Amino acid sequence: MPPIAANWRGVSRREAPRLLTFRRSSPLRIDTERLTLRLPEMGDHLAWSALRRRGADFLRPWEPSWSADHFSRRAFRNRVYWAFRAREEGRAVALFLFRRDDSQLVGAITLDSIRRGPSQSAQVGYWTGQEFARQGYMAEALVAVVEHAFGTLDLSRVEAACLPENSASRGLLERTGFVHEGMARGYLQIDGRWRDHVLYASLRADRKGQEQG
Repeated sequence: MPPIAANWRGVSRREAPRLLTFRRSSPLRIDTERLTLRLPEMGDHLAWSALRRRGADFLRPWEPSWSADHFSRRAFRNRVYWAFRAREEGRAVALFLFRRDDSQLVGAITLDSIRRGPSQSAQVGYWTGQEFARQGYMAEALVAVVEHAFGTLDLSRVEAACLPENSASRGLLERTGFVHEGMARGYLQIDGRWRDHVLYASLRADRKGQEQG
């Protein structure tokens, strides 16, 4: 599943000092059996860039093309600011995944495009460092984020999309309760090409039915 293509750019110097305000006023932490999920901070830059660099060949085929300054500190600062501002405004929840036993960064997951009113829905995207893939970390995080969406955020539907050939992501979604709903043609530009995606969704109503059953 490609990460949600958030608008990390365009943060002015005038806005940047507000980053500290968001850090103080909007703490968010989700703990699972092996992970801690929290919003990114500037102190995560080196760990994030190292993890992404090591797994570049593993990640690039599934993601939108990386910008020339993808690894720069300035671009990362914009990511951090966007994450705090988007959460404060109720538009998205962007979280980094850390192993609880050694604080190692494992990957990231974003609940984005949060829609209220009659929709009450959002989209989820995620990525895992290559050395941490297929160890159940993202399944653990995805379950926790969906629970947060249906509980704390009071959403009714969480959507996801991935490339048809991405069997690992499709298996992850299906194991964590997402249901295949169809195909979207030319859904996202991945690695420089417009690609079809298979669509999945998880409904709060379905989960309630499973619990009652």
